[in-house]
Amino acid sequence: MRRAVCPGSFDPVTNGHVDIIVRSAQLFDEVIVGVLINQSKQGLFSVEERIEMLREVASAHPNVRVESFHGLLVDFCRANGAQVVVKGLRAVSDFDYELQMAQMNVGLSGVETLFMPTNPLYSFIASSLVKQVARLGGDVSQYVPKVVEERMVAKLRPTG
Repeated sequence: MRRAVCPGSFDPVTNGHVDIIVRSAQLFDEVIVGVLINQSKQGLFSVEERIEMLREVASAHPNVRVESFHGLLVDFCRANGAQVVVKGLRAVSDFDYELQMAQMNVGLSGVETLFMPTNPLYSFIASSLVKQVARLGGDVSQYVPKVVEERMVAKLRPTG
């Protein structure tokens, strides 16, 4: 079985993330979306909320499952029998950092990294930018799945 991991914080999941996950699901028998637990970072959404949203947006793809992890990505890959990490690259500036990580990962465990260029429609979308726009009352509906937009609006613009 060809199994891959798509790791990230997904705070929140964007259409760019979904694009990489769906394209990966077409290439691999199973794709595990690994939601990184970073105790030192306070996210907009809890890990549990991110997992729920990812499961909902990936529900049309039975070969995609969503799990959380902490620690080394290569340990998560090993524990799940994944041979490949799939990373989306939005810009050339992403490449230097991701290449270093990929080289470290293959050196630590033999896990390879597949770099997938982001669809140009989504290449400028970043979770941090989406959060900033949403916090200021902007419309983020074209950048995130509907379920994510609804949860962001509920969290950032409570009615009362």
